[in-house]
Amino acid sequence: MQSSRSASPRLQAGAAKMLGTLYGALSFAVIIGIWALIWWGGFVDRGLLPSPLEVLRHFFSMMAEKQLWLDILLSSRRVLIGVICGLAIAIPVGFLLGWYRGVRAFVDPVINFFRALPPIALIPLVIVYFGIGEPARLSVLIYAAFFSGVIVIYEGIKLIPPIYVRVSRALGATDFEIFRHIVIPAALPHVLTAFRIAVGVCWTTLVAAELVAAERGLGAVIVSGQNFFQVPTIFVGIIMIGTVALVMDKVLRVATARLLNWQESLQ
Repeated sequence: MQSSRSASPRLQAGAAKMLGTLYGALSFAVIIGIWALIWWGGFVDRGLLPSPLEVLRHFFSMMAEKQLWLDILLSSRRVLIGVICGLAIAIPVGFLLGWYRGVRAFVDPVINFFRALPPIALIPLVIVYFGIGEPARLSVLIYAAFFSGVIVIYEGIKLIPPIYVRVSRALGATDFEIFRHIVIPAALPHVLTAFRIAVGVCWTTLVAAELVAAERGLGAVIVSGQNFFQVPTIFVGIIMIGTVALVMDKVLRVATARLLNWQESLQ
């Protein structure tokens, strides 16, 4: 009896996930259908709006002839390096700002000032300081990941109920024990959210980063399509950025659900 009862919620959860996946696929099908109808009806010049089938053919052609898979790998690697390096700095800084109110009051205006600056605005300075090589592109992505992640982390630490800390101190816990057993578990969901946000921001910044004389990458594919007025190439680049970013976000969602499974068990 107990096994059947435990299996029922699992089946319901599996059915809910499958239904969610179906709805997600249906939403993309609707978008492609509207796109095809606009093209078929001639509402937009067909030289400016290729059909979905033409973009699909162009995608396979680029995979075979122009090694589009290499552009996907290079861009994905740049985004991953930018996210990992940016958050490696953002996590300790976020914990520091969230835990020490005086430090937060001192640094917060500076963080918000630089967070408001779009990475593309810094490209001229990036070229001056880092040249036009790979370090320049990665520095733009690291910048984007850091400032998008640090805010989420320290705002999450600020939301930790103070009663937890006061009770722990009353029971004789040291600052290290409070940090280890209270702050880190409570901040973990916000750190994982910071990863998701940083991945999205880095993919958004990718085209700007690959403007710095990149010969390969999905951003470079889009820029090349713009320079030679190859609209299908632009569509392929845009769709691939969205697709890879969607896959990465899905992986992070699954990882987040598994890492935070203990919270659901407690509830």
